Amino acid sequence: MGEGSLRKRKEQDNRTEDGQSIQSQEPQAMNLKKEVGLISGICMIVGTIIGSGIFVSPKSVLANVGAVGPCLTIWAACGVLATLGALCFAELGTTIAKSGGEYPYLMEAFGPIPAFLFSWASLLVIKPSSFAIICLSFAEYASAPFYPGCNPPPVVIKCLAAAAIVVITIVNSLSVKLGSYLQNFLTAAKMIVVAIIAISGIVLLAQGKTQNFQDSFKDSKISVSSIGLAFYNGLWAYDGWNQLNYITEELKNPYRNLPLSIIIGIPLVTVCYILINISYFTIMTSTELLQSQAVAVTFGDRVLYPASWIIPLFVAFSTIGSANGVCFTAGRLVYVAGREGHMLKVLSYISVKRLTPAPAIIFYGAITIIYIIPGDINTLINYFSFAVWIFYGLSVLALIVMRFTRKELKRPIRIPIVIPVIVTLISILLVLAPIITAPELAYLYCVLFILSGLIFYVLFVHFKFKWSQKISEPITMHLQMLLEVVPPEEVAE
Repeated sequence: MGEGSLRKRKEQDNRTEDGQSIQSQEPQAMNLKKEVGLISGICMIVGTIIGSGIFVSPKSVLANVGAVGPCLTIWAACGVLATLGALCFAELGTTIAKSGGEYPYLMEAFGPIPAFLFSWASLLVIKPSSFAIICLSFAEYASAPFYPGCNPPPVVIKCLAAAAIVVITIVNSLSVKLGSYLQNFLTAAKMIVVAIIAISGIVLLAQGKTQNFQDSFKDSKISVSSIGLAFYNGLWAYDGWNQLNYITEELKNPYRNLPLSIIIGIPLVTVCYILINISYFTIMTSTELLQSQAVAVTFGDRVLYPASWIIPLFVAFSTIGSANGVCFTAGRLVYVAGREGHMLKVLSYISVKRLTPAPAIIFYGAITIIYIIPGDINTLINYFSFAVWIFYGLSVLALIVMRFTRKELKRPIRIPIVIPVIVTLISILLVLAPIITAPELAYLYCVLFILSGLIFYVLFVHFKFKWSQKISEPITMHLQMLLEVVPPEEVAE
């Protein structure tokens, strides 16, 4: 009786509004139909972009360019690049309305191998390192008030980061709606801290605190390498501009809401970032900002006095909201890769009771905890940015390629071809500039790691050796029983 009613409820959930059955290969079945509207879409973009970056990156951007003027210029340029990139992704997202972000675009344009390498790099490098950086930043700010005048012990930071990862993983595994509501609440909280810092800066400017903006390009150190690394850190703060594309299939009216969310969300973030940086420089010289352990905390101590505890509290909310957004969308990427047979099948399974991609989200949480062990945020940011811009560039190149090879595709949003050309060229510069001007082994390791996915692809995806299936099948069966998950095909029947 219970099984029959459960099956009936699933069948009802797997019908679209016009009564058509959802195909077994589409992930709405696991995500309780299309539940993400325009407001939630804007919150997802703003909530994921404004996270740890604006509270960590100002110091690194300034360290690379050396002066206030170039620093603010880099922040504005990063905002323009993120907007142009997001417009490219808006065309891609509405032309190929499938979840999984860059994965289906690379699959359509270049075939399975680049798509597999993207899922391989995302699964084991890009997404976990991003999640780890954000949670480490959260832990630094959350523990800062308890250690005034000194740095918190690394063990405390890592334990706090691990606890945050576990909580976020559990929330997103239990309920899509709970994760979405948490995202909306945390977005509201982070906009409060952004407003506090930005408004304080405007008031201080009005009071004549402009001495740090005089001769703002003096002592700047500009080179191809320094600009490239400054962009890496600035773009880390903007990363998330493409997150809505990971949940395209879950958007209500995506042809309208995807571009609107981008057009409203990213310029809003750009204005906030420039205002926040101006606010920092109203009360800190370049030298003071570089010496600060937590820039926003220093700002709060100098401007808010007795209420300075508000800043680390709300920065903690901000970073945890960004981590929640990353976890919410990252699970969908593994889901799609597993569905295509490019990852372990169990990672594409969904919870019987919760209809969430629980195995994928739990896997991400486990990998991310491994990444917090080294705990070097700056190295992780450079490593992450180098890898991610390889695939951003390839995805935008896919848009250009499909303009010529897939002319039959309907394009509800069609941007001028010059925009993807510009973004592709900038991506090439961002990837090559640090390698040529300041080569590091980390970049070589990153390229080798991505290419090592080819070995996995040939052995397990292309040839599909039987011995590997004999090992994976019992593991899959036991995990299925433990986590109460099933393949999406069974849910959609």
